[in-house]
Amino acid sequence: MLAGELYLSEDAELVAESQRASRLLQMYNSTTAEQQQQRQQILQDLFAEIGEKIKIIPPFHCDYGGNIYAGNNLYINYGCVILDCNTVHIGENVLIAPYVQIYTAYHPTDPETRLTGRELTAPIKIGNNVWIGGGVIICPGVTIGDNTTIGAGSVVIKDIPANVVAAGNPCHIIRHL
Repeated sequence: MLAGELYLSEDAELVAESQRASRLLQMYNSTTAEQQQQRQQILQDLFAEIGEKIKIIPPFHCDYGGNIYAGNNLYINYGCVILDCNTVHIGENVLIAPYVQIYTAYHPTDPETRLTGRELTAPIKIGNNVWIGGGVIICPGVTIGDNTTIGAGSVVIKDIPANVVAAGNPCHIIRHL
């Protein structure tokens, strides 16, 4: 799966990891704003790596958690979904608005292969000092460079370089900073 090869999500090891994440997410999503220390502990157990000053407003959803690497000073607003079937690296000082969707998983386009139930993945990298607007969808294999802003409602299907404002469907550079 992490190598980007065809895999079955119903593999026993993956099912166990998904169930573990589901338990942790249920605990996390039922916490209150006053339970910041408990939230931090759950995120440490859930993610592969987290920096300091991480704030994720519930509800939050992911597949496994163990493929998410989050840097310092990360803020994720309501309703974020990260399909972390491959690695998701999030840099430092990143702001993620409500209802952002980050997808590493995808299905084969060949119908015969798709009918086998096998899936594919590609990693996602989000640089430092990035702001991702509300409702953005980040597709598999995308890298977003440092100091970049992605406008609300964008669908990011290809890499976006550093130091730009980009928006649209498909997402494209609006201006350089």
